[in-house]
Amino acid sequence: MAEALGTAFLLAVVVGSGIMGERLASGSVGLALLANTLATGAGLLALILTFGPVSGAHFNPVVSLVAAWQGQLRGAELPGYVLVQVLGALTGVAAAHLMFGEPLFSASLHARSGLAQCWSEGVATFGLMGVILSCSRHRPGITPFAVAAYITAAYWFTSSTSFANPAVTLARALSDTFAGIRPQDVPGFILSQLLGAAAAAGLFRWLLSEPQPPRS
Repeated sequence: MAEALGTAFLLAVVVGSGIMGERLASGSVGLALLANTLATGAGLLALILTFGPVSGAHFNPVVSLVAAWQGQLRGAELPGYVLVQVLGALTGVAAAHLMFGEPLFSASLHARSGLAQCWSEGVATFGLMGVILSCSRHRPGITPFAVAAYITAAYWFTSSTSFANPAVTLARALSDTFAGIRPQDVPGFILSQLLGAAAAAGLFRWLLSEPQPPRS
């Protein structure tokens, strides 16, 4: 339930702030993106702090996959986590649409295609997983702040605006608004996210391994 609620509110923040930002920005895409970014970063921080003690506040299938691979999440729990994350994401999109008088669901026409955008998603997800893995190991108390700060920055340093989350990507395909993505662009994004997460999991497992004592 914590994963479902957290992911739902995350999508409500992302999609709702995108709609509000676009409506108030008088045609300025940069201003709309700035509003979307700040709301997402702040909302994500609040949600991680709220639901982290209950479920770990993954809100993201690749985070759950890596947690299961590292033994931090039981394998039997993984399908349930992923299922409720996707369902929560869809619920959050619907909730945002209802708040702004949009159709409950509508296939997005927002093109996000090409190698540059897919590469951006791989980089964004790699960085997100690196932040989570390193901070949760060495400074767990600041992990929510680090994750929110990273996502806020990644909105601007990636051409894809850093979805970095398969559940978010699927749900935003059903939102023909500022935050949307065309359904045909979804597979490339999700594949890139999975590859980025896998690369981060492997590299940071090595980086964060305990040093071996010197031989006598």
